[in-house]
Formats: sequence, structure tokens, C-alpha cells
Amino acid sequence: MTEGSALVPTASTGGPLLTVTDLEKHFPVRQGILWERTVGYVKAVDGVSFSIPEGKTLGLVGESGSGKSTTGYCILQLLKPTGGTIRFQDTELTTLKGEDLRRARQHMQIVFQDPYSSLDPRMTVGSIVAEPLEVHRIGTRKGRTERVRRLLEVVGFNPNFTNRYPHEFSGGQRQRIGIARALALSPKLIVCDEPVSALDVSIQAQILNLLKDLQRDFGLTYLFISHDLAVVRTMADEIAVMNQGKLVEVGAAEEVYLHPKDEYTRALFTAVPVPDPRRQRERKAERARLRLDRATGM
Repeated sequence: MTEGSALVPTASTGGPLLTVTDLEKHFPVRQGILWERTVGYVKAVDGVSFSIPEGKTLGLVGESGSGKSTTGYCILQLLKPTGGTIRFQDTELTTLKGEDLRRARQHMQIVFQDPYSSLDPRMTVGSIVAEPLEVHRIGTRKGRTERVRRLLEVVGFNPNFTNRYPHEFSGGQRQRIGIARALALSPKLIVCDEPVSALDVSIQAQILNLLKDLQRDFGLTYLFISHDLAVVRTMADEIAVMNQGKLVEVGAAEEVYLHPKDEYTRALFTAVPVPDPRRQRERKAERARLRLDRATGM
């Protein structure tokens, strides 16, 4: 990759950029003080399969603890899967190690949920955004400095603030810094792990619009993880619903939102508040009916 290759749009092939098949991540449950033994497993991700076409967004939704973030971390190989396959273009990620894995990670980045804890408070803004370039030995010092300034401009952050520290900025500004860092290596896939849940509502809209603009301008592919169904409806082309480590429904965003087929999906969507009091009463009655059906096994 050359110094000038950052922020260059990539041509979409229209095929799947990422294909996940039967993904599993099981965490052992151990007991004992002197001699620990495994007494069972927590199946955080259990047989998950989906694909994301290049240049599109898959919204992964579900309750807290449903396995959404764990799925994202397994895709990036931040957690090693227990089983299954993860194909990024023509590369099987689960078999990569060492330098091969490091090179593959240039094309996959993450925007973390918490803009306060995901930025090193001891590093300046410029150092944070330049770190991926330094790790992958891309460009000269002068070239990296110029690229950092361009990245900050692209995400709507003042490039003259590169010598300041994260604590000097608001949550929305910090998240822009995190997005600039994720863009530094011109990735094809970005895992957005609840990227706006820690922000005020007005700032959420700005960050979501920024992510959509970046996708349009640079052909990015997103795995957008969130528990906020309104946000996912805004961002996603397709929605995948997770419950207790399994996918219970996958489909086009509007189709899943307006005509959910799975009972859990319907219960999840009817929990979203609506401004119409009459409609809210109807949805409350619907939730009560679903709870009754589950209790009676119908």
C-alpha cells in the first residue's frame, strides 16, 4: 500500500465480502480452587451463519448477552472461534496466524462502543490515528502526518488539534477520532460495535450520517452491531436477529422490521416505544399475548 492510497474508494464486485458459516464460540465454565476442572460451556455464539455483500450493511441486533459483540470479535480474530468458518473474500480467517493474520487485519477494522475508554488517554489525537500506519509500517513520518490530517478532515474533526489529548474532547468528537483511526488503513470491512450507544441522541444522528457518507464515498462494508432497532433500521440493508447465541431471523431490513416472522423478533420490536398512545397500548397487549403464548407453550 502506498502513501497516497488512504481514502481511495474501492470498486464493489457485488458479491459477498464476508461469509460466516456455522460460527461457534464457547467459553468453558470452570470450578475448583486448587485443581480447576471444566464443568460446562457457555455457548455465546452457537451455529451462526450469514454473509455481507460488498458495500452493504448487515445490522446485527439482539438483547444484551445475545452474542452480538462476540460474533464481531470472532470475525476480526480478536477472539478465536471454537468452530465454523469465516471467509473474507477468498481468505479463510480462522486458519491465519502471525504475519498472514496481521496483513489480513489491514482490511478489517472496528469502531468500539465507548469513545471514552477506546482511546489511549496518554496519546495525542495524531498519534492515535497514526498508530495503525506505524504498526503496519506504511509511509514515511511526513507522509503519515499528512494522511492523519486528511483522515481527520474526512470525519469532520479539526486537523489542527492533532497535538491535543482525548480528554479535551466530547464523546462525539472522540468517536470521530475512533472512526478516523479505523479508516487509516483503507479497510474494506468495518465492525461497528454499538458505535452510538454512549452518545447523546443529537450526536448519534451526526455519527450515523457520517458513517453512511463514508460508506457511500469509499465503498465500505459494515457489520453494524446494536440493540437500538431504530438505529439499525436507518443503517442496515439487512437485519440479523440474535437470541442466546443463535440467529433466529435474517432478512431485508424493512421486511424484518415491518413483518417479523419469528416470535422473538416480534417481541423485540414491540418493545420499541412509539409516540402514538393508542398504538403503544396495542403493542403492550401484543407483548402480553406473546408472554402468555411462551408460558403456555403455544
